Amino acid sequence: MSDVILDRRDLSFQLFEVQDTDSLFARPRFEDHSRETIEAALDTAEKLAREKFANHNALSDKEEPAFVDGKVVMRPEVKEAFDAYIRAGFLSSRARYEEGGMQLPEITAAACKGMFMCVNPSSTGYVFLTAAAANVIRNFGNDTLKARFLEPMMAGRFTGTMALTEPHAGSSLTDIRTRAVPQDNGSYRIKGSKIFISGGENELADNIVHLVLAKIPGGPVGVKGISLFVVPKYRLDNNGHPDVRNDVILAGLIHKLGYRGTTSTALSFGDADDCHGYLVGEAHQGLRYMFQMMNEARLGVGFGAGLLGYRGYRFALDYARDRRQGRHPDDADFSKPQVPLIEHADVKRLLLTQKAYAEAAIAMSLYGYRLVDDIETGNETTSKEAELLLDLLTPVLKTWPSEFGVRANDMAIQVFGGAGYTREYPVEQVWRDNRLNPIHEGTTGVQGLDLLGRKVWVNNGKGLVLLASRIMADVLATANENCKPMAGALQAMLPLIEKATQAVGNQMASAGARIALSNANAYLQLLGQVVAAWMWLRQANAAALLTNPDDAAFAKGKLQAARYFFRWELPRVKWDAQQLINGDDTFADMDPSWF
Repeated sequence: MSDVILDRRDLSFQLFEVQDTDSLFARPRFEDHSRETIEAALDTAEKLAREKFANHNALSDKEEPAFVDGKVVMRPEVKEAFDAYIRAGFLSSRARYEEGGMQLPEITAAACKGMFMCVNPSSTGYVFLTAAAANVIRNFGNDTLKARFLEPMMAGRFTGTMALTEPHAGSSLTDIRTRAVPQDNGSYRIKGSKIFISGGENELADNIVHLVLAKIPGGPVGVKGISLFVVPKYRLDNNGHPDVRNDVILAGLIHKLGYRGTTSTALSFGDADDCHGYLVGEAHQGLRYMFQMMNEARLGVGFGAGLLGYRGYRFALDYARDRRQGRHPDDADFSKPQVPLIEHADVKRLLLTQKAYAEAAIAMSLYGYRLVDDIETGNETTSKEAELLLDLLTPVLKTWPSEFGVRANDMAIQVFGGAGYTREYPVEQVWRDNRLNPIHEGTTGVQGLDLLGRKVWVNNGKGLVLLASRIMADVLATANENCKPMAGALQAMLPLIEKATQAVGNQMASAGARIALSNANAYLQLLGQVVAAWMWLRQANAAALLTNPDDAAFAKGKLQAARYFFRWELPRVKWDAQQLINGDDTFADMDPSWF
């Protein structure tokens, strides 16, 4: 079965008709770019993704990295893909010219990255983690750290990871035990264990730069006492070259359901009491620094999940068009040929649902990256508003695509029927790869607690007010008669969000957080569905303006998917809202002994 990649017409539609990327080229940082330069970058990304990444996605899944003689051995194609990605400049695509970058807008750099993520998320994971770790050092490291680690990371000579999770603590960073003892020369000695460290061991580059969360003895208790350290696999000599092995040991590889081509490692730091680490920024500010990388990763996780949802959908679409089975219920003449699967109503239901989920997920992810551009290059008002919105929406942008991307992949398997459950067809791997996304970089439960326990109330709820005003701007701008019912339905959901939010706030004030936060997932679902509907209204409005005859089927497909979402998905918001308003205690009152 031929591979699939992001449809270029849909991607251009998302970038330019929906997200107004053209307007970014008027900003000084992006003035050298145009639609033509972006399309050229996408051409290069697509070609490289097809030639160097798609060719070993299934191979890396079948022959996952192995722990041999104390080191990791992986398919040689992974290294070839990594090097090709670096040579093409995509690792530094959004970096400034003086850093050797392309200085692309974040939204277009993400679109290029999406080409690779769609066809091979495992191999793309190494470059994604390296870029995110480098950004932390760029923003918070001192000049010495930047000189010694940033340049080789951006050049692909060093890779990067983030080492947060510990075996006993999981997502509870308050309980980490890794220690960092200060030395007279300004360095630290790190001692502890980390688990589930993606890319924590590889043979792709000369060194691995781990960003490690640890506590300095005598510091504040809880998360306020967490600091961040650069801990390289190899310490550097006076010329900045990898020298002696640091006291970082690969304790073992973790064997995953999917994403098998990306190593997941257990690491031990300081078994010989000689693990050198270097403080990033100020002591006890590590969680704040790491959250930049985590939030960047959360956007990437959501985008990747949407892309895998899309990948499975396109495989299912191709299969449904080619596979003939059964006949129409009102024309069961067995002397006639069987009809393609795609003509059956239930298969249409499955495909339309996948399309609605995947294309909403991609749209909301690109909207998140567009907010990053506004934060970094907008005027003062634009930047502050974008920062407020992105802070509020990050749990949604991570979680909604993750949850609904997997649901789309489940439906893709259903379209294939029994064939979809076999390894002879690609959709079972897509599902396995995507199933990680609701878990890593903060589970769905953690994202719900973050949203309802903190994000909603920041600045007295100004983020939620701003979100409502942005949604209403698109509602009021809706002119097409086919789109107006959607705009009205979306507008009707805003008072429900306000009422549910007020009810939860009152519950917290009067009875504490226990019951209110037990329903945090309902609030996360509610807001996610509304944002997804908003993305579909934006796409429907843009599709209604397309006049080129060649776009007729494309536009009708967008409008029909939007219609599906508003008729079948958005009404579910009412149920979540009502449970929040009622202060439902079903989960809070379930005693563990009753299970």
